[in-house]
Amino acid sequence: MTTAPVTADGPLLKLDAVKKVFFTDELETHALSDIHLDIRKGEYVAIEGPSGSGKTTLLSILGLLDVPSGGTYLLNGREVAGLNARDRARLRNREVGFIFQTFNLIGDLSVWENVELPLRYREREMSSADRKARVEAALDRVKMGHRKNHMPSQLSGGQQQRVAVARAVAGDPAVLFADEPTGSLDSTNGDAVMDLLGELHAGGATICMVTHSREYARRATRAIHLFDGRIVDDRASAIASGATAAA
Repeated sequence: MTTAPVTADGPLLKLDAVKKVFFTDELETHALSDIHLDIRKGEYVAIEGPSGSGKTTLLSILGLLDVPSGGTYLLNGREVAGLNARDRARLRNREVGFIFQTFNLIGDLSVWENVELPLRYREREMSSADRKARVEAALDRVKMGHRKNHMPSQLSGGQQQRVAVARAVAGDPAVLFADEPTGSLDSTNGDAVMDLLGELHAGGATICMVTHSREYARRATRAIHLFDGRIVDDRASAIASGATAAA
């Protein structure tokens, strides 16, 4: 297994010649082909592209929810493409925070319990006092501490997504992945969640987000465009590069 320390100039995430192929009895689908991608600590990356372009597949591989069919993937200097499911889950719990379009909160757990749940898988290395402090800090960060004893069904969609963000950041992940984080929200709540992601990035978080919204993609500092499973464009976003002002 390859392990290399991440230097100040080295990438936090590194994909080389990554591909993903799905097989059925009659069909072979190349969801990703020859993906080369470096993401550095502190970047805010938006992944764009039409439906079926491979955006969610790429995010799933980056977030250790799926494995590539070929190529290499280094996360924080560690080769992870060949990890088994158990080791991948352990690393995901430590290194990755995930925000889903549909929140994925557990309905019969309180807000507090939902945020604490991933930390319980670190029970051997994290005391109950440490978990309590992390949950409190995460909920305060998203301004949901006053709702800690509520159930998800008692919250609005925007509030549920804030709790999902708290759950994602409570473990202090190396990188935060967001898959259409505003897709289930109205424009007002969507803007609020995007403002929150902007605040997290300003505080030093590394964020990689899939979005269909050109407006929200422009809030990132870098935009990657996929088409037919390939990266066809990779540039600083219009806002980050000052193109909007120049226009």
